[in-house]
Amino acid sequence: MPKVYARRRLSVLAAVTGLIAMAGIFNGPTASAALPTPVSAATARTYLASLTVATEDRTGYDRDLFNHWITISGTCNTRETVLKRDGSGVVTDSACASTSGSWYSVYDGATWTAASDLDIDHLVPLAEAWDSGADSWSSATRQAFANDLTRPQLIAVTDNVNQSKGDQDPATWMPSRTAYACTYVRAWVQVKYYYDLSVDTAEKTKLTSVLSGC
Repeated sequence: MPKVYARRRLSVLAAVTGLIAMAGIFNGPTASAALPTPVSAATARTYLASLTVATEDRTGYDRDLFNHWITISGTCNTRETVLKRDGSGVVTDSACASTSGSWYSVYDGATWTAASDLDIDHLVPLAEAWDSGADSWSSATRQAFANDLTRPQLIAVTDNVNQSKGDQDPATWMPSRTAYACTYVRAWVQVKYYYDLSVDTAEKTKLTSVLSGC
C-alpha cells in the first residue's frame, strides 16, 4: 500500500477512535461501581433452584450483632475500601477518608462527587440475612458477611436510595435502573447461595421472573 494511503487510513482510524472515546465520555457514567462480577444467569438459576424456601423469621434482629466496617488494611475500613474501589479518581487523606472523587450509583444512575452522598449497601441486607438463617450463625460468620469484599455483597450507591431499600428483598424492592436488574438478582442469589440463606416464596418468584429474562 502506498505510504500516502497508509497515512490517510491511519488518520481516519485515529479520528474514528477519537469519536468513539468522546462518545464514551459524554454518554457513559463518569465512574462505575466495581461490584465483584456475579455468577452468570444460568448459574444463578441453578443456585436458586437449590435454595431452601422458608418463611422468614422476623424476630430478634440487632444490627450490632453484625460487626461491620472493620479494618481492612492500614487505616482503611470496609466502607472506605469500597468507596475507593467503586469511585473514579478517589483521593484519600491519612485517615483513609475520601476527600475527592466521582461515584456513579448503578441503582439510580446518579453521579456524586462527595463521599458523604454515598452509602455502602449490603446487597443482601443484614436484617434480611438474619431472617433467612443468620440468626444461627457465629459472630465471626456474621462479621465476614457484613464485610464481604469477595462476593458481590457490598456496593457504593446513593444514600437515600439505599435508605429507601432498607431491609427489603427483590419481591418488594429493585433498583430503579432496569438495566441493572439482572446484575442485581444474580448477585443476590450468589450471596444467598454462598451463605446458605433461605428465600421466601415471594422472593423466589421475583428472582425466578427476573432471571428468566437475563
